Amino acid sequence: MSLTLSKRAEAVKPSSTLSITAKAKALKAEGKDVVGFGAGEPDFNTPENIRNAAIDAINSGFTKYTPASGTVELKNAISKKFKDFNGLDYDASQIVVSNGGKHSLINIFRTILNPGDEVIIPAPYWLSYPEMVKLSDGIPVFAFADKASSYKITVDKLEEVVTGKTKALVLNNPNNPTGMLYTKDELEKIADFVVKHDIFCVADEMYENLLYSGEKFVSIASLNKDIYDHTITCSGLSKSYAMTGWRIGYTGSSKQIASLMSAVQSHCTSNPNSIAQKAALEALNGPQDAVSAMRDEFNKRRVYMFDRINKMSLIDCIEPMGAFYVFIDCSEALKLSYKGEKVETTTKMADILLNDYNVAIVPCMDFGFPEHIRLSYAISKEQIEKGLDRIESFLKELK
Repeated sequence: MSLTLSKRAEAVKPSSTLSITAKAKALKAEGKDVVGFGAGEPDFNTPENIRNAAIDAINSGFTKYTPASGTVELKNAISKKFKDFNGLDYDASQIVVSNGGKHSLINIFRTILNPGDEVIIPAPYWLSYPEMVKLSDGIPVFAFADKASSYKITVDKLEEVVTGKTKALVLNNPNNPTGMLYTKDELEKIADFVVKHDIFCVADEMYENLLYSGEKFVSIASLNKDIYDHTITCSGLSKSYAMTGWRIGYTGSSKQIASLMSAVQSHCTSNPNSIAQKAALEALNGPQDAVSAMRDEFNKRRVYMFDRINKMSLIDCIEPMGAFYVFIDCSEALKLSYKGEKVETTTKMADILLNDYNVAIVPCMDFGFPEHIRLSYAISKEQIEKGLDRIESFLKELK
């Protein structure tokens, strides 16, 4: 008997960012002084009031099943946050709480896609989007932005790839990996495109609290009723509250979509972690000082990293306005050689930097831009300085 495995599963690429981070951690465990610019994870501890809420939940016995889509009190808190911060009216019946932002997104795609449906993913993109679409029987279709537009997608580019099979557009704002932020005017044009073609907008707003431009964050669904009706808004607590391991994400959508997502989730995972839900409730309802403090610190690192990178030869970047990433064009460096051997790819550059300089970077082939790399500034200023010193030393060795 010859047993076969799922072709769909075999077609999925492992996450290169998590792989790079794992390699860096393994080298650190061996005693190597590795600077990791890899995974998008704040280096801050989860704020104390949130940790204490989880401890209280355990001690009070809040360790059982909850409703599949989350507790009513947490959904009410999310509803208030949507109203106060995003200008969006989603009541509790329109909200689904999941085990992290990734889980929210896979719920969305499983709910809205049928085999053969196409999903437009603007590039540069977070590398998990196309894999999630494929796992949900959809077909990822890429619309490529360019450096001239600050890596932000335009309607002209979207019109080039939309077809009768298009079911949804993914809009990540602020963007991972670029750190770019869409303005209200840019969002209005994209909203008109979505409504015109009668497709869904999957609005991933995970980094909504991490803005540095002085602009107020605008949720695309808040622009008017038409785009609101076409949008599924997705966010979570991982980045803003340093809660990556707690795994709490959430969505706001129509009642019909929310009901279907809840049903899907009920069979996949039952409910989100009960203890993490209590922690999330405190995160949203409690003091927000820690969020502001982390954002201020990220901003200092952002300013330093942007200035330092653009003083180096052979690489350059556009100033990021949100999230905690710098997206770096390495095309000039890739034309040169290191110790007599052509560099050629950012994957090879990443191997050299990790093996010879103890620096972990993210090559962006899996983000749709193979000549770019992503560096996270969600690490300490001291680590950033050390890591950039090493990258600069590497660049000076290129001939």
